[in-house]
Amino acid sequence: MTVEVSARRRRDIIDALRRGAVPANGLDVLAVGLDRFTAAIDEDLDRVAGAGSVFKAVRGEYGAGKTFFTRWLGERAKRRGFAVAEVQISELETPLHRMETVYRRLVEQLTTEQFPPSALRPVLDGWIFALEEDVLAAGTVSEQDAEGLDRAVGDLLERRLAGISRNTPGFSAALRGYRTAVAEGDPATADGLAAWLGGQPHVAASARRAAGVKGDIDHFAALSFLQGLLTVLRDSGHPGLLLVLDEVETLQRVRSDARDKALNSLRQLIDDIYGGRFPGLFLLITGTPAFYDGQQGVQRLAPLAQRLATDFGAEWRWDNPRATQLRLPGFTEETLVRLGVRVRDIYGSARVCQVCDDAYLGELARAVAGRLGRQVGIAPRVYLKKLVADVFDRVDQFGDWDPRRHYELTLRVDELTEVERNAASADDIQLPM
Repeated sequence: MTVEVSARRRRDIIDALRRGAVPANGLDVLAVGLDRFTAAIDEDLDRVAGAGSVFKAVRGEYGAGKTFFTRWLGERAKRRGFAVAEVQISELETPLHRMETVYRRLVEQLTTEQFPPSALRPVLDGWIFALEEDVLAAGTVSEQDAEGLDRAVGDLLERRLAGISRNTPGFSAALRGYRTAVAEGDPATADGLAAWLGGQPHVAASARRAAGVKGDIDHFAALSFLQGLLTVLRDSGHPGLLLVLDEVETLQRVRSDARDKALNSLRQLIDDIYGGRFPGLFLLITGTPAFYDGQQGVQRLAPLAQRLATDFGAEWRWDNPRATQLRLPGFTEETLVRLGVRVRDIYGSARVCQVCDDAYLGELARAVAGRLGRQVGIAPRVYLKKLVADVFDRVDQFGDWDPRRHYELTLRVDELTEVERNAASADDIQLPM
């Protein structure tokens, strides 16, 4: 079977796997075992696109595919016109109880199908253009009447941001200032105000003075700025924002006071979503089962535990894809081989398909899992890296190279993550010399 993938996507996917990384795009062709989530996820995206809001929590052990799942969902969202941002939660750089920092990272990672991070400036420019188009479409002002058009666009801006202006007048003021700076050809002021709207600290005083705004945004203003950003996204043609808060389980390792603040911030954010404060927001968090079930995680805050409570039975195939929590069961040897078959097809080499048959893919999968303490669930990253970089590339380049005769699997300590090193026995790892 040949997978229908463009040459560019094919190269991007294979190059990422060769480096042991999750590809940035093309994940739909690699998705194994995610079909059962598709219908429910698409329903959620439809709800968000209709000015609703959704919260989901993904749980899975290391190697279960949480990062893959979130980026697969991100691709589906982008194809519907959504903006997407993936934020890594960490104690020092992005603490969850500091929403001003989370918002800043969100804007820094903001991406759309057309624009890479940070897509804030293209979004702002698209929003201004959309306002002008809406004014002209109304037929009350002609395109030649520059002064009248400017005034009408300003009036429309105020109406669109009326609700935000009541709570966070600085957001609207900065948007007005940004639009004026762009119209007057003042890039320094426009850059400064875009940075301020993105939550960046230490913006030049001259730029802030031009819009009549002061200081930096704080924890509470950040939530209102998020409301404003959702409004701008919607008016510029993006029906929603998928925000991924990844590695939330790191909260278990922070000081108890910071952990309690972070868990309460998450609880408040979920309540705001259910309360309709953020129309157009799809919030997704990821974490390990220990984070959701342990006393150093969600269970530490009873109201949060109640909101995330989901009944999981012994068999994952009966899990409810519409539930608040989604369980990723992880890879089995069978699904690992199926993934290897997909990658082989994407690689697109006739010789690779001939030499590396399904039986060999199974042999390598068992060998990698064996070196990792027979923990198939944490094997996918290493398996795919070895498959592409050590096997497929050699088969493709050297006509007389046979993996069954010429290749012996080795794992080096410097190519494994901490979890993978802990799973592998010392005898199975080569130390770099």
